[in-house]
Amino acid sequence: MAAAAPPLLLALAVLATFALPAARAVLEDPAGLLRRAKEPAFMDWMVGVRRRIHENPELGYEEFETSELVRRELDAMGIPYKHPFAVTGVVATIGTGGPPFVALRADMDALAMQESVEWEHKSKVPGKMHGCGHDAHVAMLLGSAKILQEHRDELQGTVILVFQPAEEGGAGAKKMIEAGAIENIDAIFGLHVADVVPVGVLASRPGPIMAGSGFFEAVISGKGGHAALPHHTIDPILAASNVIVSLQQLVSREADPLDSQVIVSQASVQRCSATVDFLDKDRPFFPPTINSPELHDFFEKVASEMVGARNVRDKQPMMGAEDFAFYADAVPSTYYYFVGMHNETRGPQAPHHSPYFTINEDSLPYGAVMQASLAARYLVEHQASASPDVNKNGLS
Repeated sequence: MAAAAPPLLLALAVLATFALPAARAVLEDPAGLLRRAKEPAFMDWMVGVRRRIHENPELGYEEFETSELVRRELDAMGIPYKHPFAVTGVVATIGTGGPPFVALRADMDALAMQESVEWEHKSKVPGKMHGCGHDAHVAMLLGSAKILQEHRDELQGTVILVFQPAEEGGAGAKKMIEAGAIENIDAIFGLHVADVVPVGVLASRPGPIMAGSGFFEAVISGKGGHAALPHHTIDPILAASNVIVSLQQLVSREADPLDSQVIVSQASVQRCSATVDFLDKDRPFFPPTINSPELHDFFEKVASEMVGARNVRDKQPMMGAEDFAFYADAVPSTYYYFVGMHNETRGPQAPHHSPYFTINEDSLPYGAVMQASLAARYLVEHQASASPDVNKNGLS
């Protein structure tokens, strides 16, 4: 008969049998991080940052004071960064300094328009306004930075924070790439506040989500002559009028606006010739923004943990353009989504690029936490594919 185990060993065996699982890392709990970002002190700080930026709007490649504000906040958090990229851009790093590398982007520029909203923090710069929400985007990314820095020891790779100039037609993303700010990043996430999506809701879709856009100049040439002999002339004004009507009628009335259409030969109907310059040297064509299907599944999973599955919604493609699309040229996986801010109790919400546009500041924690959670979880799930002996972007 075997000897009975000593009482102490029995107690240890019982403790081992009922041992609790290891505590979950804070960065793996998006709902908990959201509670943190909604704490009064954290929220007041983000609101204060956003309002300071809103009071001093700066146009593309002129965001000098905004860039300085970003660097001051990063300094206060002890986060290293490099500057400038593309005149005013800032790129910061949090984490191990090694792979994998995931980036989060915020655009910083304002619009050339006069703010018509009367409130305490109205734009102090005549003819300039944050009428698209980029002031909120910067505040959100700084909020993400604070969360990630508070838990930097949990990060299993490196998060790159990209504060980008000149999204509004200036192709700042393209200039950031050309300046070397986005070298060897594995994935990048971008967001935008949405005036029609309810606050507390996150929305996106796989594949195309934003349209491409560009500018062109058309020159229509005819044949001059005497007004008394119109049959000996070829009137380019009439031809141009016909082209304008045809472009509008054929594309907007005879085809799905989400389908691509090509019209070139309308001038020849009026016996004129036409040349078209797409001005790509001065105003680069913005490609469509296309989301990685794999990152969409990842987004839905993380977002559901943060706000619940019913608050993660499909977003139909939009006909507006976004220079975030350029990052697809330099980054293997890109993803762009929307953070809701509509609240019926606040009254009517003016649309983006309106002089009456406002930000529902209750949306700030959602953007800050979602970006931080996406980055932290991405690093965890892509450890196996990382090369441990490479510091790919040299920003640590």
